[in-house]
Amino acid sequence: MKKIEAIIKPFKLEDVKEALATLELTGMTVSEVKGYGRQQGHSELYRGAEYVVDFLPKIKIELVVKDELVDEVLKIITNSAKTGKIGDGKIFVSNIEKSVRIRTEETDDEAL
Repeated sequence: MKKIEAIIKPFKLEDVKEALATLELTGMTVSEVKGYGRQQGHSELYRGAEYVVDFLPKIKIELVVKDELVDEVLKIITNSAKTGKIGDGKIFVSNIEKSVRIRTEETDDEAL
């Protein structure tokens, strides 16, 4: 099993969600986060004063999938979240050693 974490632009969430629905995945976690990378933030004017917004709003999607689905999920997220502009985000993949569904006590792949 692999955990996939994708950081994307907020307005791309629905596109990614709809694209992932074609795989019939059983669940995902979505969080509103803030961060910066090469995009570095931007300056804004508020009541005549300029201030710098260092951390930009992003969406973090977390999924745990079977090993054989990883490449397909990565392709779907990449294609549906891409705008071609700086700040499109990143995807991270890590190993999951164990998973347990609390209600039924199913483990590993059965718990997904």
